[in-house]
Amino acid sequence: MEIINSRLLNWASILDEKTREQAVKTSQLPFIHPHLALMPDAHLGIGATVGSVIPTLHAVIPAAVGVDIGCGMIAVRTQYSLADLPKDRKRLREDIERVIPLSAGHDNRTVLASAGPRIAELRKLAAIAGFNPSQYVEKWELQLGSLGSGNHFIEVSADETNAVWLFLHSGSRGVGNKIAQHHIGVARHMAAKKQIRLPDPDLAYLEEGTPQFDRYIVELRWAQHFALLNREEMMDRVITQFGKWVGGPVRERERINCHHNFTRQETHYGKAVWVSRKGAIKAEAGDPGLIPGSMGTASYVVEGLGNRAALNSSPHGAGREYSRTAARKAFSLAELKKAMQGIEFRATEAFIDEIPAAYKPIDVVMRDAQDLVRIRHTLRQLINVKGD
Repeated sequence: MEIINSRLLNWASILDEKTREQAVKTSQLPFIHPHLALMPDAHLGIGATVGSVIPTLHAVIPAAVGVDIGCGMIAVRTQYSLADLPKDRKRLREDIERVIPLSAGHDNRTVLASAGPRIAELRKLAAIAGFNPSQYVEKWELQLGSLGSGNHFIEVSADETNAVWLFLHSGSRGVGNKIAQHHIGVARHMAAKKQIRLPDPDLAYLEEGTPQFDRYIVELRWAQHFALLNREEMMDRVITQFGKWVGGPVRERERINCHHNFTRQETHYGKAVWVSRKGAIKAEAGDPGLIPGSMGTASYVVEGLGNRAALNSSPHGAGREYSRTAARKAFSLAELKKAMQGIEFRATEAFIDEIPAAYKPIDVVMRDAQDLVRIRHTLRQLINVKGD
């Protein structure tokens, strides 16, 4: 751990200067308490750094949560081992791609029966919260059970004992994005109205006790729950297809579902604060967690160590070293195919910006995180599904 200044602690051994400068700016906001914690996977973000834990007194920065509210991971350990799997892995990949929309959900035409109870739950929660999600996305219900693009994925993996895991990464889709964008705009408007000077306009915040703050928290919590249920819905569909593929039902040995873009109230260093984890997971002592590597590298099932200085947090993944644009210029489809050798995936130029070389080495990230989490299982990918 590196002390950059009294308000900024850093766990990243790989940290470029622009990211460091961005984190320093955020740490200097007067309501940060006690300090900002940079995780091992930290990299440049919009407003606030991705891979940072930002505790704030009586205020929340919407951009410090990000536009994919509630984005996170879910994993299920099955009773099957590597030796039980059929050889035709392409068939399962295509079956998964058929039942889960790989876009943001706009290609959905109907709501599957399995999604009905979850949609009913979300409608009820929205009514209790006093808002209508349709004001953001008219047919938001069609987005439940959709993967999205970018670094979102579905994978079949095996751990060090050859136990088979089902693993996926997704969030609150388009409706969560619209909610986030709206409140980031509200915060910027409030800052301009009050003539608040900020080191970055995207660090605009909402003050506790105002209607704008209350509305954001209510809608944020709804979007976080949407994200959690979205992962549950997709995982249930993956389990169904996997069971058909292996020729028997799946008995879940373990299920873990955790956010890595979210805000919640916690107490740190004697004060109640709003902790925004932008690309970080909660890692209190004993907390189960999931840290995916990049496409084609290892992922990890972990247990939190409750590191007080790190605000009981840990990294959420590998963290980018190349921007998407830079990665597309630097790497080729041939290099992606080589990196994915032995893993069933859809070989297309759309995924070049997700090549493992565009990310920090996950083994370095996990070494940096050794005082934040304990590794329970190391997963290696067998099948990868991504949205383009």
